[in-house]
Amino acid sequence: MKNAMTPFGRALRDGLLLTGAALALLLVAPSAWAQGFPQKPVRVLVGAPAGGTSDMVARMVAEGLAPLLGQPVVVENKPGGLGAIAMQDLLSSPHDGHTLIVAPNALVSEVPHTLRPKYDPFKDITPLAELARSGLVLVSNPSLPAKNLNELIAHVKANPGKISYASYSAGTLSHVLGMQMNEVAGLEMSHVGYKGSPPALVDVMGGHVPLMFDGVATSLPMIKGGRLKAHAVSAPKRLSVLPEVPTFTELGFPQLEAIGWIGLFIASDAPAAAQQKLREATLKVLQQPQLRERLRELGQEVGQPLTSDELSAGLRKDSARVGEVLRSVNYKPE
Repeated sequence: MKNAMTPFGRALRDGLLLTGAALALLLVAPSAWAQGFPQKPVRVLVGAPAGGTSDMVARMVAEGLAPLLGQPVVVENKPGGLGAIAMQDLLSSPHDGHTLIVAPNALVSEVPHTLRPKYDPFKDITPLAELARSGLVLVSNPSLPAKNLNELIAHVKANPGKISYASYSAGTLSHVLGMQMNEVAGLEMSHVGYKGSPPALVDVMGGHVPLMFDGVATSLPMIKGGRLKAHAVSAPKRLSVLPEVPTFTELGFPQLEAIGWIGLFIASDAPAAAQQKLREATLKVLQQPQLRERLRELGQEVGQPLTSDELSAGLRKDSARVGEVLRSVNYKPE
């Protein structure tokens, strides 16, 4: 005798089968989607001009990512607005993982203190990976009458209000270190902000602005060529590419010890599978011996393999620290 099933029973059975199939698709879909990502060229935005440290690091990483992702990875420079122009491009593009931004940690931890951006740095973007890190180097025009940091400080004190220093952008570590140096050394240097290291260095070498806290990668060729004089580095230890240049801590100014890093960021609501694939590919690139050596030659260390959550937590701490520094020097946004 056949086991009869009521219409209700058949409907219940069919409903359960459909529900099970739907759940299975939901479990498989992200994995299958990730396998097909990226589906078009990946754009990497840089909020600085070509030739700056962020630009050089972005191009190295993009070169390594392309074969791993199976799509071209194109670097686009969008300087200006303290990185706001590049950020606007990122956030106005489809949040599908095909648009990224390479920027210093200052974009999140420092710039928002000096500018009221239209984005929320802790909600709208997520750090995928730390790419490179290094301290900054205090450089001057060689014509400045100072052979070392102590002589430089004495010269600035002898000319109160007459000496200025450049930064590659207002609100960044390049700017903040100058304010801290004013405070700890009793100086009155004025600040001149630029849209990136290259134009700032041109003016330092031209004698228009005598001093600058700069990334090692961009200053190194000019230091080696005698067009810039290096006085101290903000890293905790001397750099292998500038072994003769002491640290600020060695010279009695531990308050000026600081590290900046360059990271790869993405829109926070981009698909999780895309974020994971991009992060994993980036970490593989950072393990390549050739890239690590190229970074070392630029005075950079390869980034730490921290998770996105760990990077975000560090950025929050850095932001709080920078806020305290700015308040301590009564900084007013320019």
